[in-house]
Amino acid sequence: MSAVLNQDDSPMVVRENRDGVAYLTLNRPGQFNALSEAMLNALIAELDAIAVDPAVRVVVLAGEGKAFCAGHDLKEMRGNHTIEFQQALFRLCGKLMCKIIAIPQPVIARVHSIATAAGCQLVSMCDLAVAAEGARFAVSGINVGLFCATPSVGLSRNVGRKAAFEMLVTGDFIDAAEAQRRGLVNRVVPLEQLDDEVAKLAASICAKSSAAISMGKQLFYQQLEMGIEAAYQSAAETMACNMMTEDAAEGIDAFIAKRKPVWKGR
Repeated sequence: MSAVLNQDDSPMVVRENRDGVAYLTLNRPGQFNALSEAMLNALIAELDAIAVDPAVRVVVLAGEGKAFCAGHDLKEMRGNHTIEFQQALFRLCGKLMCKIIAIPQPVIARVHSIATAAGCQLVSMCDLAVAAEGARFAVSGINVGLFCATPSVGLSRNVGRKAAFEMLVTGDFIDAAEAQRRGLVNRVVPLEQLDDEVAKLAASICAKSSAAISMGKQLFYQQLEMGIEAAYQSAAETMACNMMTEDAAEGIDAFIAKRKPVWKGR
């Protein structure tokens, strides 16, 4: 896979693997990690590679520089002022967001600073999010005459409807503590503890059966879009199939024998 590069030949997305965790860092700090067309393609390419890499158990998505992600690249959007470009760009963004929930590994957003518009959408679509106390969140497109329609998809599925709509029609910022209260992020810690908290969460997931995690993640998002009866039918099928895995047998045997399980990922 060839890296998508910035003008200074640095990669737009930097990947580092440590202890079963793939760290993906948005690397356009001068543009506050704006999601240009090239950045979206770079992220999709990285997630495609990670999805089929059994060595990766968890993904951490971070941002370089002063911002986590300031949303779409407005200069690029104004410089390509055709309906065809706009349609293709937002379809590409939707593809990235769906890719995050489609890959088998849980994705954790590491939010050290502001996440606005499509950057806030990115946080909402990650499976988990850990934020620094100073982080702030907004879907601020309305301030420049744009209703954040695509961010509304992830936002409305993670926070209450009225809270989501208020953010969308006011463009106002909320702080990390309020984001946690609304369900947009899982944990809030001082900035100096952010990396340790992310690593702790990732390690907790890595300690579990990858087979169970991947099956569970797929079912979790599928059942959210179903009616209650269909959701229970799908969940029952997933649990039955999960019960037939080697890891489930090993986990139950280890529990009975009061020993630590040895996962095989199958």
